[in-house]
Amino acid sequence: MTQLEKVLYTAKTHTTGGRDGASRSSDGRLDVKLSTPGTAGNGTNPEQLFAAGWSACFMSAMQLAASKMKVALPDDRELDAEVDLGTNEGGFVLRTRLNVKLPGLRREVAQAVVDAAHQMCPYSKATRGNIEVVINVV
Repeated sequence: MTQLEKVLYTAKTHTTGGRDGASRSSDGRLDVKLSTPGTAGNGTNPEQLFAAGWSACFMSAMQLAASKMKVALPDDRELDAEVDLGTNEGGFVLRTRLNVKLPGLRREVAQAVVDAAHQMCPYSKATRGNIEVVINVV
């Protein structure tokens, strides 16, 4: 297990009601209703929040990786994250796909940036070896 040497930030949330409840951050910046995927509820769900968090972090990791590689990322870069909630014999599991668009970059350069970002992104590190992860440069 990787040990934390210095805390840069601690996110704090308070959640009630589980998948059909609500979650609020201690600073009030996040205040969301939650609902179970596939139901008529009008809230978001943990899988959507995970996809949003990971994709935002991964895009920042790509920027850092590109900077170290002296590569200028296109302004119109995009990342579509997909998080599947499913089951297997052990119970509930997640599966993910990150679809990265870096228009104007040669494919091998784009792939190198994505590979480097996947090595440094904390969400990528947390999921590595724990769930199925596919990262596509599209």
